[in-house]
Parts: sequence; structure tokens; C-alpha cells
Amino acid sequence: MTSIRSPQHLGDALRTARKQLGLTQPQLALAAGVGVRFIVDLEAGKPTLRLENVLRVIDALGGEVQLSGLPSSVVNE
Repeated sequence: MTSIRSPQHLGDALRTARKQLGLTQPQLALAAGVGVRFIVDLEAGKPTLRLENVLRVIDALGGEVQLSGLPSSVVNE
């Protein structure tokens, strides 16, 4: 599991995953249903991107978001 503590860390992790899967930025954008500019900004660590689209990219790469260190009363949907 990768620990993410900043937008730049997230961008670096997603770029690494994309490259390991042999995908180009345009291919990932198409798979996630976002624009290429969004992928470029995400990989650059832009902090103001739409969370819904970030999650779509993570899903397109086969990943998921898990939170740790939060109170256990958080309900999984």
C-alpha cells in the first residue's frame, strides 16, 4: 500500500502505476472518462482537482482508496 500525504505524492503514485501498466496519458484519460489535461494536472500534483474524477482515474488503474487512522465508526458503503 502506498501512503499518500500530498497531491504531489498522489500524482507521482498514479504516474508510476500508469507507466507500469503500459498506458499513455491519453489511454488512461479515455479509460477513466476524463480529459488528457486532467491526467497531466493530476500527475503534476495540482491540488484543486475534482475528487470524483480523481477516483475515476484510480479505478481505471485498478486501484481503490482506503483510509486508515480514522475512527472505526465510519460506515462502508
